Amino acid sequence: MRSLLDALQAGRLIELPDNHKGRALQILANLIEAIPGLAVGTDVAGAVLAREMSANTGLGFGWACPHARLPGEGNLLCAIGWSPTDIDYGAPDGRPVRMVIMYLVAENQKNTYLKEISVLAKTLRDNAAFQDIAGASDLAAVRHRLLDLVGTALESAGPDARARMIRLETRAATPPAPALENLILAPLLIVTGGGPKPLVLAQHHELLEVFEARSDLGELLARHGTAEGGGWRILVRGVSNYQTDRALYDCLAVRASSARAPDPKWEDSRKALSPGSPP
Repeated sequence: MRSLLDALQAGRLIELPDNHKGRALQILANLIEAIPGLAVGTDVAGAVLAREMSANTGLGFGWACPHARLPGEGNLLCAIGWSPTDIDYGAPDGRPVRMVIMYLVAENQKNTYLKEISVLAKTLRDNAAFQDIAGASDLAAVRHRLLDLVGTALESAGPDARARMIRLETRAATPPAPALENLILAPLLIVTGGGPKPLVLAQHHELLEVFEARSDLGELLARHGTAEGGGWRILVRGVSNYQTDRALYDCLAVRASSARAPDPKWEDSRKALSPGSPP
């Protein structure tokens, strides 16, 4: 259950903004794509949505565990979403879903992932009290109940595992980062190389004001694949290069709904939310 605890520590537990299944998967995929160290351009959303088309990932008891597999080595990564209203997930048991735990499974983590899912399913099946986590009153209550669930699961693994859980729970006591609780996602296109400043195509007026004012935007996107400004983070989803050094960047802008726009001074970002295509 280590990856579930890691997600709680890192603030990757969010309240889903509505009960639309596709949008819920999209947002959770974006959170995983934001994890430092994950390769820029990793399309978690696309992989998860494609897999969901072939096999429903409802776990039962109002829970679902969508996942995507990637080749190569890496850590088992996780993001958790709670919906205060029912999601029509099409789960095999016919029950609506409120708890969605998404995993990104590297090839070397297949056995770890299968074990974690097995332990989670067994804990839910054997402890009816945890089946109602989805009915909690708020996100803080969900968080505490999840920690209780992980603790119960690790109890069966022995005292050493329980001791590790206690240490992790202490570090996890910090509440989730506010910027991850209510996300605003906005697609935009950026054309660079056609003049001293970029051309930004977006429906969000603030994005136009912030990003078109930056003359080195093209350099930032080409070098880092991401940039920040005005409280927004943008990340490149794809790029098309044309003659005369022009480039068209397909991007997604992300901002917490409660964020206050700082002084529009740009800085390179080593941490960014990685987008996927809308459902």
